[in-house]
Amino acid sequence: MTHPIILVRPEAPPKPALGAPCNGCGVCCLLEPCPLGRVISRKRQGACNALRWDDASGIYRCGALTDAAGVLGPRWGFAAPLLRRLARRWIAVGVGCDAEVDVAEIGSRR
Repeated sequence: MTHPIILVRPEAPPKPALGAPCNGCGVCCLLEPCPLGRVISRKRQGACNALRWDDASGIYRCGALTDAAGVLGPRWGFAAPLLRRLARRWIAVGVGCDAEVDVAEIGSRR
């Protein structure tokens, strides 16, 4: 059985335990897009196109929240406020880590 290898920035925090508060490790979004990310990325596997690295904080963030206009592009940028509102609900901000994945098992490279 082969496991996917995801490339995680070395300075990213380690994946928290299931149910623990999100710390911006990015593992879930690097592995596969959430339902909103599937619409944005137009794919079901691989890193979400909306995922953004925040140099100042040293964490990954959902671009649907932090860079909605950039995620939508110039043609649809006017809808950025709506995307931000929907994203808060669709990606379950503040609910906790829901990535049921063992990082060592999937072959994360740091």
